[in-house]
Amino acid sequence: MKGSGPITRRGLIGSALLAGFTAKAVAQGFAGLGEAAEGFAPVVPGRPFTFPGDHGPHPEFRIEWWYVTANLVDAGGAACGAQWTLFRQAIAPGPPREGWTNQQVWMGHAAVTRADTHRYAQTFARGGIGQAGVEAQPFHAWIDSWSMRGLEGLNGTNVAPLELRASGADFSYALRLDADRPLVLQGDAGYSRKSLREQASYYYSQPHYAAKGSITIDDRPVEVTGQAWLDREWSTQPLAADQSGWDWLSLHFKGGDKLMLYRMRQTDGRHYGSGKWIAPDGNAELLASTDIAMTPLAFTEIEGRKIPTAWRIEIPRRALAIECTPLNAKSWMGTSFPYWEGPIRFGGSHEGLGYLEMTGY
Repeated sequence: MKGSGPITRRGLIGSALLAGFTAKAVAQGFAGLGEAAEGFAPVVPGRPFTFPGDHGPHPEFRIEWWYVTANLVDAGGAACGAQWTLFRQAIAPGPPREGWTNQQVWMGHAAVTRADTHRYAQTFARGGIGQAGVEAQPFHAWIDSWSMRGLEGLNGTNVAPLELRASGADFSYALRLDADRPLVLQGDAGYSRKSLREQASYYYSQPHYAAKGSITIDDRPVEVTGQAWLDREWSTQPLAADQSGWDWLSLHFKGGDKLMLYRMRQTDGRHYGSGKWIAPDGNAELLASTDIAMTPLAFTEIEGRKIPTAWRIEIPRRALAIECTPLNAKSWMGTSFPYWEGPIRFGGSHEGLGYLEMTGY
């Protein structure tokens, strides 16, 4: 990445707001998400989802995100990717306070990736002053000038059509996302376990977006088309104290099927996994930890860290055996809580494209 701009007052404020979390990150899993969070709402099975209401924020829970990744190609067939993320983190429980006393911290991440470059940017905001937020209806998520906005005719049951915009010092993008199939509730009807204990999130996705628009890198715009995936999660304690982070994939198969899967890494080596196989008609099958084998095949050295950037994925019950390789092995998000995120392709028993995210390395 080229630098995302000079140090600003907002950047200093954001760093100060998150400094306490950073100190806990090593002992309490990635970004401190394994820390106990008394006073916040628990995640329990059986909660009904309601739309469009659940597209909006849930401030009674500690952590939440709105997350889009897109596998794209330009007119010449060159692959590229885009990421748009808005995080909400509460620094204290209780009803939202007014103005600068508001206890919600907002953080945005945006990135574009090609085989020859990876660019990213980060921005912060404090809740209560209008600089960042989410409205469920009409749907609008924003931080500064970055936005994810529902367009005319938005369907609350599939969150489409959407317009997505973000920019950094040396990149920008504007994408339109359309979908003709409904959302997918991940886990057990939206209750997504993260361990064999009580760690869990509420989680749904829209994996069926068709994307089109433009990406600009170094003042050179190109038109792009492709596929995109929205993830929505909120939780209070998504990691156990002995879980260091996760390895997550979203996969688009050439035949139209989709697959979400993740592995939560535990310090004792007994990692916990889960997934959802999504058929072209939208029907979905939950995959258990025992169904999934994820094996690193190759590593990339980044900032003194050894990152597993190529993987073998096996799901025998679905006759799946694939190998995943990155478009750009240096897709490192050197943000306040650094992680790897970038587009991948895969082949073997199935072929296609997707995104890989790895945290806590």
